[in-house]
Amino acid sequence: MLQQSPPAAAPAAPPARPVAALPPDGFRHPNAQREIVLGPHRVAYELRRARRRSIGFVVGAEGLSVSAPRWVGLGEVEAALREKKDWILRKLQEQRERASRLQAARVDWREGVTLPFLGETVIVVLDPRTTGAVLHSGSPGNTTLPGVTRLTLHLGLPQTAAPEQIRDAVQSWLQRQAKRVFEERCQLFARRLNVRMTRLALSSAATRWGSASADGSIRLNWRLVHFGLPVIDYVVTHELAHLREMNHSPAFWDVVRSALPDYEAARGVLRHEVLPVLE
Repeated sequence: MLQQSPPAAAPAAPPARPVAALPPDGFRHPNAQREIVLGPHRVAYELRRARRRSIGFVVGAEGLSVSAPRWVGLGEVEAALREKKDWILRKLQEQRERASRLQAARVDWREGVTLPFLGETVIVVLDPRTTGAVLHSGSPGNTTLPGVTRLTLHLGLPQTAAPEQIRDAVQSWLQRQAKRVFEERCQLFARRLNVRMTRLALSSAATRWGSASADGSIRLNWRLVHFGLPVIDYVVTHELAHLREMNHSPAFWDVVRSALPDYEAARGVLRHEVLPVLE
């Protein structure tokens, strides 16, 4: 952003009001120095002074952070907050709901824990008679009730296995399955798009589902294995399409659409789904 030098004599800011304990309907940033009532909510926010031209707002996982020029008074800051009230409260509520979903997605590593695998639910079973990790499914002739899990992952671990042992065994199995599934889907869609993939590697990137290089190398996040095939196929197609169009131009999306006409639905799932927290 453009920066503006502060005037020679900046008005002295009054001391910050102490931040009181917030009611359950409030929002608090851990580094909050100020608070304001916006609609029915009391919001404790972090205020930072910076060499900038205008007041800026960031709503993140921790809460509301406000950056303001050193020469802007607190009254003007609060007026700007009230003007942006609806946007701020909406974003704070979205962050609170996301945090709640993430907490609910945290995996308790024990026998009977469930995980998504290729869009289905898998139950983890500790089975010392098993060697390694083996996926069991219901018999082909058997039918299961709607909502009843039919997949079980049997781990060759004792009932006394530590949570870390269970986690490592499951994660190792998931990564092996990811490599197998991704290779199959990449080969299928490379033929459809008439491109040549030279190498496939798994990644654990925190913010990327995949990447492609001009030399034909593809990297896919192994956590995609939690999703159903339509989502995996979208990411695979997206990266392979870059081997023809190294951009996100209309021509690139035409390439994606040529192989996956309904890719938008899968992209929507990818953006909004919360994956299990494996740590």
